Amino acid sequence: MIEALKSDEIVRKFGGRFKMTALVQRRLIELLDGARPLVERKGRSDLELVIEEIMQDKITIRTDDQAPDGSVEAETADQS
Repeated sequence: MIEALKSDEIVRKFGGRFKMTALVQRRLIELLDGARPLVERKGRSDLELVIEEIMQDKITIRTDDQAPDGSVEAETADQS
């Protein structure tokens, strides 16, 4: 099991399990569609990769006031 999922720290980052799950799902789709990982893979599965990106604040959730239809979207952190 992924250690980060055993604590509630990752859930608190987004205000609930639903939002966190939606973010993970959205990012997994991006990776499957060819997006580049934002952290080194180091033999990790896609799910482990997404969790690490979240824990390192490489991706965040777009808040409801930013998404025109109120949907949850993955947003990569500014890399500049």
